[in-house]
Amino acid sequence: MNTYLQIFLITALTGAGGLALGGGLAAMVHSPSDRTVSLLLRFTAGVMLSVVCFDLVADAAGEAEILPVLCWIMIGYLCTYLLNCWIDKQAHHTHSHGGHGHGEHDHDHEHGHHHDHTPDHDIHLGADNGELCACGHHSLHTAGLVLAAAVALHNVPVGMAIGATFAGSAGGLLSALIIGLHNIPEGMSIAAPLLAGGSRPAGAVGIAALSGLPAILGALLGYGAGTMNPLLLAISLSFAAGAMLYVIFGELLPEAEHLWQNRLSGLSTMLGMLLGMALIFMHTH
Repeated sequence: MNTYLQIFLITALTGAGGLALGGGLAAMVHSPSDRTVSLLLRFTAGVMLSVVCFDLVADAAGEAEILPVLCWIMIGYLCTYLLNCWIDKQAHHTHSHGGHGHGEHDHDHEHGHHHDHTPDHDIHLGADNGELCACGHHSLHTAGLVLAAAVALHNVPVGMAIGATFAGSAGGLLSALIIGLHNIPEGMSIAAPLLAGGSRPAGAVGIAALSGLPAILGALLGYGAGTMNPLLLAISLSFAAGAMLYVIFGELLPEAEHLWQNRLSGLSTMLGMLLGMALIFMHTH
């Protein structure tokens, strides 16, 4: 099978498929446990960290000097960070009005009234929350669409990590599977506000899946650049490693800490790292 076609199919399956699976789980589960989602995020972060350290960076260092590798890791991290800052800035008003804010929620408690509306960080799928927010312009449905667009943009550098790994080693399939695992909670986070805002389950799952398609473009770009010459391969691998490090330390772990805090929760990250290491060394030996 042609390598580009193989990368297309694998990235489509793990990118769009992982997000669709997460959306489907959100539609099936009334209200996923914060602890369960937190442990899944930590476990995924651990596996991704193993891929970065023992696969991407190791292969990049074999193709170029360590200083350029470190510089391109920083560039990949900063570019992904700036992209997410821009997305957050564009989506800030929508997210801040995706549901009733904490202040209004607290005010309702003071008066002894109960409403089904919840803050963005605690969306219950069974709530009938399709009304406009206090500003009269945005709803949970709109917040879900904005989040889907953010995930779509974010998936371009993530897809590059898959393509660059295919170009540099035999671990491309492993990276794709890990990204697919990482996409499950993201798919749930996209579908949850859409469902709470009145979308049909099929529509919410479809939007979640569509947000994974840009990963295919990123994977093809990463592979194309990585197969041109050793220097471009090292740059692609290093840039992808930096992008994945931002996903780990800028998104997955902070969100997991926000959802559930426990001294033993780090065990999930360590188990993820051990599994990642085992899978990588099984591929290389």
